[in-house]
Amino acid sequence: MIRLTLFLTLLLGIPAALADPIDRVEPPFWWAGMHNSNLQLMIHGDRIAQWSVSLEHPRVSLTEVHRVESENYLFVDLDVRNTFRGGIVTLQFVHENGDAFQHDYAFHTRRKDSADRNGFNTTDAIYLITPDRFANGDPSNDSLAELKEAANRDSSVGRHGGDLDGMIQHLDYIADMGFTAIWPTPMLENDQAEYSYHGYSITDFYRVDPRFGDNEDYRQLSLQGKAKGVGLIQDMILNHIGSGHWWMDDLPTDDWLNFQGEFVPTTHYRTSVQDPYAADIDKQEFADGWFVKSMPDLNQRNPLVANYLIQNSIWWIEYADLYGIRTDTYSYSDKDFLTEWTRRIMAEYPNFNIVGEEWSTNPNVVSYWQRGKDNKDGYVSYLPSVMDFPMYDALRTALTEDEAWDRGLIRVYETLADDNLYADPMSLVIFAENHDTSRLYSLIDEDLERFNIAMTLLATMRGTPQFFYGSEVLATSPKTRDDGAVRSDFPGGWAGDTRNGFTGEGLTDTQRSAQAYLRQLLNWRQDQEAIHHGDLLHFAPHNGVYVFARYTGEQRILVAINHTGETRQLSNERYAQAIDGHRSGTDVLSGETLSLDNDLTLEPMSARILELH
Repeated sequence: MIRLTLFLTLLLGIPAALADPIDRVEPPFWWAGMHNSNLQLMIHGDRIAQWSVSLEHPRVSLTEVHRVESENYLFVDLDVRNTFRGGIVTLQFVHENGDAFQHDYAFHTRRKDSADRNGFNTTDAIYLITPDRFANGDPSNDSLAELKEAANRDSSVGRHGGDLDGMIQHLDYIADMGFTAIWPTPMLENDQAEYSYHGYSITDFYRVDPRFGDNEDYRQLSLQGKAKGVGLIQDMILNHIGSGHWWMDDLPTDDWLNFQGEFVPTTHYRTSVQDPYAADIDKQEFADGWFVKSMPDLNQRNPLVANYLIQNSIWWIEYADLYGIRTDTYSYSDKDFLTEWTRRIMAEYPNFNIVGEEWSTNPNVVSYWQRGKDNKDGYVSYLPSVMDFPMYDALRTALTEDEAWDRGLIRVYETLADDNLYADPMSLVIFAENHDTSRLYSLIDEDLERFNIAMTLLATMRGTPQFFYGSEVLATSPKTRDDGAVRSDFPGGWAGDTRNGFTGEGLTDTQRSAQAYLRQLLNWRQDQEAIHHGDLLHFAPHNGVYVFARYTGEQRILVAINHTGETRQLSNERYAQAIDGHRSGTDVLSGETLSLDNDLTLEPMSARILELH
């Protein structure tokens, strides 16, 4: 081919070149000035392994080339010197028959102070969104010929058309409600035949699903949200892929997947990870087993798999200017890989935040994964935060029970008493519902007073609160899990909707009341140092009343919850430690100033927040 090219060029004056046989390079580009100077490229193309690779550059060197079982892959290791400021690096490919071609690879310049970015923290209120069900800003991308599943809004488990444009168009609403971060469920390509809207069956790690928009739309969601005080948290899946992933047609190695294509279901035995008596087979069946047949389980013990996933996470942080990561099915991944994944990310971004999903109501299981925990087996994690499923379970159970010595809010109190198991309990993410649970309002029999108690507790308790889209307008679902019903369309997100949660049109008075209550609560919360960083003092529930204080040296906030159907008096004497000599308090929601010289009255099924002075 080179001889033919030379003949055409010199004798006929016709430029000709060998076509680049590469169809993918991942990551598609990178950045100069990263903390880790090493970069590994996954190169895919027809029999690309038959080519040798070289690189001549003063500040970027090729250190190793890995060939694997599939000859359609090369893994190329680069070392990027810290003096490199970015630009094009040209890889030279030469075949044993003498053919040659070049491939240009781009290094971009990082955003100034990118490495010093702050992640979400206790000053935030997170809004969890199922993008397909929030708002349809661009109906033209609802169904696309290139992807398997078309839109079908009549199906509760079909695609409904919500997209990035829909979220961008309603950033003002989100900010006005007092939310300071959004966590959309995964938005990367899910080219599955069905149930693709939920996002947890990724088929391309570097491509936003076109039915949501494109990569630049996703980046705009982050940048425009940031300008309005709303950061973007990306939902990442490390444990598995979708069965429609492009790898499945051409797996790079014989051990790319656990059980390499054979469906072996996980046992879900989370305790096997830290159980000192656990049999090896129980550990393996939990970590290596697949969630479902359509979700092949990745083998992160393979260093090529591990490095691919780590670099992919860093790429999205840098490209989309992320505010944080929420990690799906955290403990199902190989735990040594999780150590390296969190270590590498936090080394690049020391002030960043990652929260892991460990769906266990046992705080001993959940706390195992948090950074700083002194685990008996010596396991070390760099994960800053975990989802507080023990609190979730306690709160939901408490709100469905009448108060007694062993029921009701005592469950919340006793769950908090387990905070000694966590390395950093103040950094936990607390919530009362999410995309995998029944709607809270339905669970508590559509009781608005109990619902407001839950919102009050989430907004004032230790940790970072997360709320679920639609809760503010009292979305409902069956009490038992029904994913399609739980992830219902937000009213007003589609043309022709008769109710509109964004404007209030068509909502009931009860819905408007709940929305206004949460809006006021979260906007007040944004400026409260004692809520963000203060200590916690709480009292065991007494006569159905649960009282706690959040305080710093300069501010003290008292929260009193009456979870009974009767009026209660708040005894100054009993709660003297929380009142701490203050003589009055301002009800932060009503604005009323109350004297603390006498016992306070608490109305039935109510919550009061007092700023003491």
